[in-house]
Amino acid sequence: MIEITALFWYHYPMELCGKSAAEWQALLEKREEEIAALHRQVEWLTQQLRLMRGRCFGASSEQTQTLLEQTSLFQDSAYAEQPEPELEQVTYQRRKRRGKRELDLSGLPVEQIVHELPQDEQVCPECGGSMHACGRQVLRRELHYTPAQYKVVEHVQTAYSCRCCERDRERVPLKKSKVPAPLIPGSGLASASLLAHILNSKYTLALPLYRQEQELHRLGVPISRQTMSNWIIYAQQNYFADFFQVLHRHLLDNEILHADETSTTVLRERGRKASQRSYVWVYRTSGNARYPIVLYDYQPSRAGSCASSFLEGFSGLLHTDGYEAYHCKLPPEIVVVGCWAHMRRKFTDTLKTIPKDIRERSPAQAGLLYCNRLFRMEEDYTKQGLSFQERYHARLENSRPVAEAFFRWAKEEQEKNPVPKSMLGTALTYAINQQSWLMHVFLDGRLELSNNRAERSVRPFAVGRKNWLFSNTPNGAVANAVLYSIVETAKANGLQPFRYLNFLLERLPHGSHPEDCLPWITAVQLLCK
Repeated sequence: MIEITALFWYHYPMELCGKSAAEWQALLEKREEEIAALHRQVEWLTQQLRLMRGRCFGASSEQTQTLLEQTSLFQDSAYAEQPEPELEQVTYQRRKRRGKRELDLSGLPVEQIVHELPQDEQVCPECGGSMHACGRQVLRRELHYTPAQYKVVEHVQTAYSCRCCERDRERVPLKKSKVPAPLIPGSGLASASLLAHILNSKYTLALPLYRQEQELHRLGVPISRQTMSNWIIYAQQNYFADFFQVLHRHLLDNEILHADETSTTVLRERGRKASQRSYVWVYRTSGNARYPIVLYDYQPSRAGSCASSFLEGFSGLLHTDGYEAYHCKLPPEIVVVGCWAHMRRKFTDTLKTIPKDIRERSPAQAGLLYCNRLFRMEEDYTKQGLSFQERYHARLENSRPVAEAFFRWAKEEQEKNPVPKSMLGTALTYAINQQSWLMHVFLDGRLELSNNRAERSVRPFAVGRKNWLFSNTPNGAVANAVLYSIVETAKANGLQPFRYLNFLLERLPHGSHPEDCLPWITAVQLLCK
């Protein structure tokens, strides 16, 4: 007994000796709170681990399926009050697609290879008379590829003199023909077509300059990546900078825009380390714009002043994600419209961290159903071909009550589960904090539920960034932003980027006004579409 008591006192903390019952109770409650906090932390870390595993190994699509058995969650809400659309069965017939030979190749040149019998075989097997061609049939159509070819074009200047003066005078006057100035001063090697090819390879095909350098060397053209980089920066500063400003002015003339931002790396920037993040901001027109424009703006930071500076002079509606800088740094004449897709993503991520057997009973599933209902309504409006004014009234009548019911549910659910540091708590807090901006989508029928249009415009830059990794200097980063702007705007207007870049490089250096080279001009459409 003495040994057991001694062992007990050895392991028993000395500060607990002589405690009263109330002190013991307070200490017990404190320990229980610590244990509960540790359990919440473990659950949070477990959820993060499941989410990371889902992002690494799971499907990246955000498409979700609505569970019919979950409709009982909304019996007391405006969600349940919405009548389900009547369904009718539509059947139709269509011709079976036979194969790739029916693909439309009408835009390509056609070369025919006519196969004929040798002259000595053009003899009738019956009478031995001479035969003649009486018909031809196309049996198949092959698609042939001709590799890129490089050739040297020499600009030869012609000198003129007077024969009379050559006989009578010692000093003969000369005249010389005019020769266009080189595209890049001091480097006569660069032509409009060559530079357009380099730009198209990097900014359309995401082929970094070092890979282009290797391919050029294999073809016998010894141009270094540094030379190509210098050409790009020179062309941007001297030919494309003014053109970009014209596009910028046309962008700000719109009433509705989308904005987003993504990171980039610049190695040699004064006052900044190479490891510090810089940013490229993306601004683009909405789906109802007469002329689509996509612009990229390089900035060394993610401060809200970058957006307010670029959008100076703009007055209207701006689609963004939930980044706080858009909410507090923009002038009052810009009304920020939140992104329901970003908010829905919070509930989708929450479901990924929950075991499959209990997902259907999770509050996150209920929040996701509200969001899915709104997006299905938008699909129905599009299928019905509603005008923007009709869409505005349909949203007020049908969609807005669902959105209001969602936020009432979110606030009630947050009161039931006041655990902010959890996936569900984060989703609910994000939704409630973003409510005022998310509800702005009901201000105009031209607005969209999501900012996916801007996110899709970020993707080409992100793909290129994975290949060329970084910009060496700020000048290179600015050139990247401007060239991506031209290429993506050309694509949005249905132009072939190479043709359009070649068109610009043939005209802008020789005095053509940027307004005459905009991608929606009729002459540009005819030449570059």
